[in-house]
Amino acid sequence: MQLESYQIADHNNNLLEGHRRKLAYWTEEVSNAEAVIEKLIDFQIAIPSWALGTGGTRFGRFAGGGEPRSLEEKLEDIGLLHTLNRSSGAISLHIPWDIPTDPEAIKQRAAAYGIRFDAMNSNTFQDQPSQPMSYKFGSLHHVDQAVRQQAIDHNIDVIKHGMALGSDSLTVWLADGSCFPGQLNFRKAFERTLGSLQEIYKALPNNWKMLVEYKAYEPNFYSTTIGDWGSSFLLASKLGPKAYTLVDLGHHLPNANIEQIVAILLNEQKLGGFHFNDSKYGDDDLTVGSIKPYQLFLIFNELVDGLDARGLNHATGLGWMIDASHNVKDPLEDLLQSVEAIQIAYAQALLVNRIALEEARDANDAVRAQEILQDAFRTDVRPLVAEARLRSGAALNPLALFRHLNVRQKLIGERGTRTIATGL
Repeated sequence: MQLESYQIADHNNNLLEGHRRKLAYWTEEVSNAEAVIEKLIDFQIAIPSWALGTGGTRFGRFAGGGEPRSLEEKLEDIGLLHTLNRSSGAISLHIPWDIPTDPEAIKQRAAAYGIRFDAMNSNTFQDQPSQPMSYKFGSLHHVDQAVRQQAIDHNIDVIKHGMALGSDSLTVWLADGSCFPGQLNFRKAFERTLGSLQEIYKALPNNWKMLVEYKAYEPNFYSTTIGDWGSSFLLASKLGPKAYTLVDLGHHLPNANIEQIVAILLNEQKLGGFHFNDSKYGDDDLTVGSIKPYQLFLIFNELVDGLDARGLNHATGLGWMIDASHNVKDPLEDLLQSVEAIQIAYAQALLVNRIALEEARDANDAVRAQEILQDAFRTDVRPLVAEARLRSGAALNPLALFRHLNVRQKLIGERGTRTIATGL
């Protein structure tokens, strides 16, 4: 399904007067409003191919109907999102779930939607039907060299698929770990993982990045081999200048200070990208900003500060991607909400008076420092986000238009009620 330009124009015309009233304060009173709008226009968030279908839990999955049955239909859905918000101009693929049969045709189709290919994601956390050896006891850390080689070869294949599509980065996430004390030699497992990653690193093109993801735990786990940001940072440092840590907001122990982790990794020039989601208890993969919006703002506060300190472009200096999934929401509505939550936190961070904040810090004025941050966080920046969409040709209220046009029902009419997105 594709939206017509007149549908967005009609929607915007109905909302334009109210939007201009809300925006007036910004244009009249806030000196850097224009700069914030321009940065929001440039900022793009990649959509993961696996988030376009209904998610699930270990206990079950409740398909919502009209899910994309192929990579082509996934591109169509992201094209729809991008038309609505003009901030979803990239897709991140998971291989082997989304192997293109004709890479050139897929590239052309993506380009027609204004979409580029972001990081490629390998999958050694589950066995595939044609796979000769199992990852039951690990992949890149496995005690059997043949299993490790199978996982290495898969990652190299993922790089090749990415090269054909114009991607420039590989994300490696491992479920490798142990379920019981004594099952695994931690030191040897880490060394085997490093050795496997070194083989994959050799296959990286010169302009590519390797993003090493970490996770503190999985259900029924005693240990994970890349269990925290320190382990990922150590691996990335040992691998070389093309390797970086990837931060998934849900992959931490409860109450972890993610904003401090971000600041240190940026300072050490080893932060490569983000997987955005939200959590109440663990890796819940909830809609971004739905549980801890202040934490999201504080993370962006460090990102903006660190990127500026290094002279990096906010839009391109790091990889920005959503990694969320839910069983009860329409996936496209969930993604629209997540993109806007990211934009809101980013815009709020751009409003922080950094000169005043440093003065408060130098004076050990904790009260003043808190007020500066919370003033920015409590500011309703939604008119700025909406104005950035308007100038980009997107909808002032993407979610409202999505519902007004009955997009999900139309997708069900085209694809059926029992479709299941590939890879899920």
